[in-house]
Amino acid sequence: MNLRKALDKAQKERQEDMPSEESISFGGAVPVKDNKSEKSWQAPAYTKSSQVRFDQGALVENKCVCIIPGTTEIDNYKVLRAQIMQKTKDKGWNTLMVTSAQPGEGKTLTAINLAITLAKEFNQTVLLVDCDLRKQDIHKRFGYQSDRGLGDFLLNDCSLNEIISWPGVEKLTLISGGQTIQDTTELLGSPQMKSLVAEMKERYADRYVIFDLPSLLEGADAITFAPLVDGILMVSQSGRNSVKEINKALDLVPKEKILGFVLNRQT
Repeated sequence: MNLRKALDKAQKERQEDMPSEESISFGGAVPVKDNKSEKSWQAPAYTKSSQVRFDQGALVENKCVCIIPGTTEIDNYKVLRAQIMQKTKDKGWNTLMVTSAQPGEGKTLTAINLAITLAKEFNQTVLLVDCDLRKQDIHKRFGYQSDRGLGDFLLNDCSLNEIISWPGVEKLTLISGGQTIQDTTELLGSPQMKSLVAEMKERYADRYVIFDLPSLLEGADAITFAPLVDGILMVSQSGRNSVKEINKALDLVPKEKILGFVLNRQT
């Protein structure tokens, strides 16, 4: 399918399926479950999160193509989704960190596409958290403005509900935006951050929380944050890293948490 036609079709379908502002609720409603049947599961209503509207054109331009049905890359992310779910469900893991050895290897792109793909599972919700406090880039890739993010929670006493946004993608919420910070490592390893991750993990059993971290070899942020999450997904650009560089990065995080590698930009 022609990409422009697919984009226009998906945009039209999204607008038709989107309820009016009067009927939308945003935030903390818990999905209804019934032990007898998965059919009773309902997607949460977001009554407390702020409402934004993602820009589908911006997502596509930024190669976040899993938002469009029928694109060829979706199958690759479905395979990744299946592998991650198989490796995490039995262990009760639901907090995942996405990182890379070096900057510019596509980790944020991978985190966004993976989050969108996981959210398409029937009874699965996803929270994507921008933990690159020096950049805060995820909301920009979705094409919306955000004046609050993780840094505002850690420094300015913002509540969790105040920093969560619902971009109009069913079962997907985001934390990204607000002030950028230079001295970040201490914040990511602080007791407040540890408590936040624990709260995110325990609040909803059917939610994956995906944290997008800076690369391992550019600073201490990802190294400091790694003990807080259940699993770690490594992204590597094809032909970018030597075996020595990959091993150096792996030595910086708990090996038992490594879920696997995503080989990016393979030709």
